[in-house]
Amino acid sequence: MRSVQDQLAAVLAAVGPVAPLDVVLTDASGTILAEDVIASADVPATPVAACDGYAVATADLYGADPHAAPVLPVVHDVLAGASSVLRLAPGQAVRIASGGPVPTGADAVIPAEQTDRGDVRVTLSRVPTPGENIRPAAVDVAHGQVALAAGIRLGARQLAVAAALGRRRLRVHPAPRVVIVSTGSELIEPGAPARDGGVYESAGHALEVAVRDIGATPVRVGVVSDDRALLREALEDQLVRADVMVTTGGLSEYAHDTLADVLSPLGTVRFDHVAMTPGFRQGFGTVGGGTGAVPFFALPGHPVASMVGFELFVRPALRAMAGHTDLFRPSVRAVADQGWASPEGIRQFVPVAVSGSPTEGYRMTPVGDPAQWSIGGLARANALAVVGEQDTVVEAGQTVPCLVLEG
Repeated sequence: MRSVQDQLAAVLAAVGPVAPLDVVLTDASGTILAEDVIASADVPATPVAACDGYAVATADLYGADPHAAPVLPVVHDVLAGASSVLRLAPGQAVRIASGGPVPTGADAVIPAEQTDRGDVRVTLSRVPTPGENIRPAAVDVAHGQVALAAGIRLGARQLAVAAALGRRRLRVHPAPRVVIVSTGSELIEPGAPARDGGVYESAGHALEVAVRDIGATPVRVGVVSDDRALLREALEDQLVRADVMVTTGGLSEYAHDTLADVLSPLGTVRFDHVAMTPGFRQGFGTVGGGTGAVPFFALPGHPVASMVGFELFVRPALRAMAGHTDLFRPSVRAVADQGWASPEGIRQFVPVAVSGSPTEGYRMTPVGDPAQWSIGGLARANALAVVGEQDTVVEAGQTVPCLVLEG
């Protein structure tokens, strides 16, 4: 039997970031930057006005009558995006729009609302201080500076910097494409008529959303029967579009479950009993050959077991492939409101509802019977309590680590 730690270590040792790709800015959102973005110019290139107003030289106003409002002739208008910088003559003012280049010789911009908004002559309500309402050159980014460092996740603020530098494309680790195949002749797609002995397929639908939620790209193939020829054909057909393949079902050691037989000639997928519940049997390895080898996860068919397997093994692998360094869910330690039994030698993952705060501490309650795998219970949980292999019982009042699934 393999431990959870050994299974996870094998998974993470076999995966690495997807090869970097140049993408347009709109496609870079949510990805991890693969190389530093170096500023090729100062941003802004020259000092600019931080508001609509009048650019002035404060030295011209220091000797003014303190009992009289300063009045200056307005000699020019400067709009945002003006191509040349004016030179301000002594004793003059220039009306300037927010973002406009500040004239040489001006050292302050007084807001328009603090003047009489004059066109020919402007009366100031006060004397501004040097540097007021001026954004210096390079205040955003300086030429030669690392504006965005490799390894950061690109969001709205980071893409704004890239756009301000004139970058239309960025080199990123793209989101992995995850092909999801649900195996089992008993499975029925939701919406189809029920049949005797049939089970509506839910694990694949859950995995599709889980993959999308972490920023990867799911490709759900749907249900494939246990027929060996059909299953092998379906898997081989999907290899060309997959960075990762995930199957659910087909892990029974009885003869009618055929996944191990089908995968044997396709790659190096290993099937193990992992010391965990739910999800005692797991498969992991690669399919395809050479540099085209694709990581392959064989998860149990039960939707709770498949989701637990996804959280423990697939999710960290997908984050590593996307270039993330923080691979795991956050965890908290919570006090159990009630006790339950746990199997010896097996790490148990129990859906629980956690409440509390860092200052008050956390409490948790199992959602449903911990001995049963309830998809309804998992839907109401916000965490998984993790009971160690050495524990055969959780006592009420005991503190248990919990893997947080959502806020």
